[in-house]
Amino acid sequence: MNYRLIFITLSLFLLLNQVYAQDADASQEQDACQLIPIENYNLGFRVGSIFIILTTTTIGTYTPILLHRISPYKQGDARDWILTIGKFFGTGVILATAFVHMLPDALENFSSPCLTQGWLSYGAFAGVFCMIASFALQLLEVASVSHMNKLRRKKQSKLDAEVGQAYQNNEKVQDEALSVHGGSKHHIGDEHGHAHGMFLEGDEAMKHIGTYILELGIIMHSIIIGITLAVTKNDEFNTLLIALIFHQFFEGMALGTRLNEINYDRWYKPVLMGLLYICTTPVGIAIGIGIRSSYNPNSYSAILAQAILDSLSAGILLYNAYVSLMSLEISHNTAFHNASTARKVCSFISMYVGAGLMSLIGEWA
Repeated sequence: MNYRLIFITLSLFLLLNQVYAQDADASQEQDACQLIPIENYNLGFRVGSIFIILTTTTIGTYTPILLHRISPYKQGDARDWILTIGKFFGTGVILATAFVHMLPDALENFSSPCLTQGWLSYGAFAGVFCMIASFALQLLEVASVSHMNKLRRKKQSKLDAEVGQAYQNNEKVQDEALSVHGGSKHHIGDEHGHAHGMFLEGDEAMKHIGTYILELGIIMHSIIIGITLAVTKNDEFNTLLIALIFHQFFEGMALGTRLNEINYDRWYKPVLMGLLYICTTPVGIAIGIGIRSSYNPNSYSAILAQAILDSLSAGILLYNAYVSLMSLEISHNTAFHNASTARKVCSFISMYVGAGLMSLIGEWA
């Protein structure tokens, strides 16, 4: 009888202890998802970070653009080497940004206890959204190519009709001249010179689309990190600010070198494209400062939005890095294969260094 009483007592004790532990865990999770006000919020320093990020991002973005446009240069010049190094350095930065900065953050946010059980029941949502972004970009490029080919066929048909009409008119004029003066006919040669420009125009349009998509992925991430910097705790703010200075500088270099690959008909177009990226993180910081008292970075909506945006941005940057940058500019680029060994080695080293430095910054940002 005593043994039975002891057994019942122990069972009740273990049951109560388990219930208490579950309640404690639930309470801790609830506390982790609640808004914790930032004490001694240094508003002046946070506002100053806007101008710090703005300055460093501007230098990183516009330096390669200015080097490319201030005056003509030839292949093999010092400026050509600098821009080549910057271009492949930027490719490494873009790749590391997706792998080190975006995907891990997305995976961590999708596993947050502040999300509902539906989101926690599947552990690969980050990969799913990343894959969806890649599929969407491929469909967009295929649709763009189909549209460009349709325009080319229309222009080619119109050009052929104009050439045929000109040929007939020329034959008629020469026949009349022969009947009066004699001599031999002069046949019109291949007058498809404009067709070459037409195909180049289509290729330029594809470069524009690729650059716009690349900037979209970078901007989506920049808004997030701007808000994060504004609402981060005081003891983490300095470290995060320093990391973001280098982060935005390197990303600016990556975008600036890509803008150089496009032949803009107006000088202000790459400037405006760069300005859009330059202002994104400062705007995010300003938004974070404005909503700091009510914004809860651990809330369900904030974590879910950040997880989805990081996943989509990672898919955009990975697609661009592998398809538009590494594949088209290295693997399937005849000019790169025909380049000197020193140029190839320098390009690869620049890309690896860019990826390495951006990965190192991922320790703090």
